[in-house]
Amino acid sequence: MTGTVPAPVQPARTGEMRTNLPGARAALARAAQQSAAQPPERMRALRSAFLDTHADAVYAELTADRTRRLRLSELAAAAADAFPGLVPTAAELAADRARAQAQKVGHEIDLGIFFCRILRSPRSGGHLVDALLHPTARALELLPEFTATGQADLGSVRLERREGAARLTMCRDDCLNAEDDRQVDDMETAVDLALLDPGVEICLLRGGEMTHPRYAGKRVFSSGINLKSLHAGDISLDNFLLRRELGYLHKIWRGIRVDDGASWHSPARAKPWVAAVDSFAIGGGMQLLLVVDHVLAASDAYLSLPAAQEGIVPGVANLRLPRYTGPRLARQIILEGRRIQAADPEARLLVDEIHAPNELDRAVEDSLDRLRGPAVAANRKMLNAAEEDIDVFRRYMAEFALEQSMRTHSADVIGKVGRFSARGASGTSATSIGKAPR
Repeated sequence: MTGTVPAPVQPARTGEMRTNLPGARAALARAAQQSAAQPPERMRALRSAFLDTHADAVYAELTADRTRRLRLSELAAAAADAFPGLVPTAAELAADRARAQAQKVGHEIDLGIFFCRILRSPRSGGHLVDALLHPTARALELLPEFTATGQADLGSVRLERREGAARLTMCRDDCLNAEDDRQVDDMETAVDLALLDPGVEICLLRGGEMTHPRYAGKRVFSSGINLKSLHAGDISLDNFLLRRELGYLHKIWRGIRVDDGASWHSPARAKPWVAAVDSFAIGGGMQLLLVVDHVLAASDAYLSLPAAQEGIVPGVANLRLPRYTGPRLARQIILEGRRIQAADPEARLLVDEIHAPNELDRAVEDSLDRLRGPAVAANRKMLNAAEEDIDVFRRYMAEFALEQSMRTHSADVIGKVGRFSARGASGTSATSIGKAPR
């Protein structure tokens, strides 16, 4: 008796991803089972085609027709369960995140495809952007204690309410306030608390005193993304690169969403923000200045956005910086790494007040007093609405999700952060994007 040879399984085609959702889901799952035998680019093309057709249906299923608000990592986990092959599983992501950046498989590029397609949709992306403006569970848990005491030590950020001002102090003295996943979580929690507390009228961002020998006893604002963490594989797409922009930075700019039942007015709760720059604001530190209402700087401080020299995209700075500086200077800062000293005439485009270091404390208090007026919050809201349309921001973030995920896994970035970390291990002080602070 002659046995029959089973017909070979045909690889999925891009067209199959554009059929009805049940058929496309089944085809995607079959393709994922065969993915080891085909290049990653093939699966990425299939995922992209699937989402180009079904992004709204996928998002509606994951969020119960947009009645559930999911955080970025929650949304990705739900997609992995409901649509096998669409995004990496939790186990695949955990395994990849345990590796150094140079050894990663690149699963976060697939997350970048997913978030890009969801954010491109006005309906689904709009819902996601709004969902991420709501307070975190951690902040809601800490809120009663903070409103009662006016104190919160979150680890990398200290928060104090004094005389109606919420004072957020970045205190990662081990790395000159370089940011990683941990600090993004602490910063978003602090921003949520400051915006939710009815006793807070105005908010201040400032760096704390450092213990590093080169800056011992001196305040430092921020040295941007932590390159040592990036080299070690500890900078994530969902909980750092996207959460930072869609979370606490966007909340500072647009306000936090509250469900108070008052449907006749805006659900956003926003407050004025002041930032005081000591020493330097590098990379993500400079990005922070683009979402606050008033910036003061010490006369010996400098600002820079050297991300392009290190191979990545500096968050939403490419969208926001040209509004402050004009397009030519913005290109010099972003594409060429031009550093702006507080003493430079161009600094006046980015900084409202410049003071001698020993006079900055008093100037900060004066600025807080000036911005306490009852109409300030309403006027800043209207200024921000006129300056940056939320759909423009959403579309920018869609492209950023994909571009940044590819950049962090590119050979040039991996080579640069590897060399940087080797220098750091030998005793240099730099911990962030760009050249070492001197």
